[in-house]
Amino acid sequence: MFDCAIIGGGIVGLATAMQLGRNQPDAKIIVLEKEPGIALHQTGHNSGVIHSGIYYKPGSYKAKFARQGSRSMVEFCREHGIPHEVCGKVIVATKESELPLLEKLLHRGIENELPVSRLMPEQVHEIEPHVRCLGGIKVPTTGIVDYQAVCKKYADLLAGQGGVLKTGATVTSMHQVNGVHRIATNRETFESRFVVNCTGLHSDRVTRSAGLEPRARIVPFRGEYYELVPERRHLVKTLIYPVPNPAFPFLGVHFTRMIDGTIHAGPNAVLAFKREGYRKTDFSLRDTWDTLSYPAFWKMAWKNLGEGWLEMRRSFSKKLFVESMQQIIPEVREEDVIPTHAGVRAQALAPEGNLVDDFLFVDGPNAIHVCNAPSPAATASLEIGREVAGRIPVLRS
Repeated sequence: MFDCAIIGGGIVGLATAMQLGRNQPDAKIIVLEKEPGIALHQTGHNSGVIHSGIYYKPGSYKAKFARQGSRSMVEFCREHGIPHEVCGKVIVATKESELPLLEKLLHRGIENELPVSRLMPEQVHEIEPHVRCLGGIKVPTTGIVDYQAVCKKYADLLAGQGGVLKTGATVTSMHQVNGVHRIATNRETFESRFVVNCTGLHSDRVTRSAGLEPRARIVPFRGEYYELVPERRHLVKTLIYPVPNPAFPFLGVHFTRMIDGTIHAGPNAVLAFKREGYRKTDFSLRDTWDTLSYPAFWKMAWKNLGEGWLEMRRSFSKKLFVESMQQIIPEVREEDVIPTHAGVRAQALAPEGNLVDDFLFVDGPNAIHVCNAPSPAATASLEIGREVAGRIPVLRS
């Protein structure tokens, strides 16, 4: 018998378990993870960016969590000796039509209480000499880190609190008996007074298996990246982002210097035909049917038909992908980049055809389901953990 079972050993689940252990040190906590190790899906395929929160609607969970999380993540890394760097980033406009959008983004950053500043082209060149642009924004609080290393520390701290982490434990069924959750896995059955669902790509299914309606369905999008060859890494000093298209839900192809010194460019965002489909050939009939039989998907697809078609073409054409990079750094050539890892984003889609733009929490009987934890979830994991742990009642009197 446990006081709280957290399903999902990604960065949100581990942060929640650790924060709950701090709030309620006498509580018996278990984390159940279906994979043989922790942080192997969205967290392990993350770009490693500590986000500032400049893009997010003021007052939203995303804006609040990102602003607070960018500070708490850096403090956590400093405290525990986790390699990180607050290198900052620039957001650049490469077309005249993007300048008004850049100005709006600057004002949003100010509304979100960030130390952002407008840059003239020559000021951008002082930071990123190889960028061609008409103007930019400097976001000094953006950073980089290895989130798998962060998760390992979360797990270590949880173990130090007496928490239990079970890997290779796939939840097969869950129901309540006299107010206690009976959680069957492929290995054994556990009982718990409270449950937190942090299953990311499968969060909607786990919520429905508990008899609740999450008011959204997860639609997986694969983010495909290229990497600059070592002799061309000098083209990027920090992080370089384009002005996002407000009509499209993704940020566009950008350059990210990783904590190991490699430079990644992407992502290209395309529909994945498997919720854990990191390769183009990955396919799941169940996952594909869940997407294509969902009327909201077609509503969303129709609204983004033009951009979606471009993303699909770019997925199969290195030339088109490189042309997107060249809009920011003209010196990049096809021979300068090689394919690298891909990630899958668990995008919650509402029945009306709108992407769920903020964190979505669904409360159930003695349970909390985290049904949408979009970027900046890794950055804000400590803050999300505090939020969820703070909603959990006292488990031991």
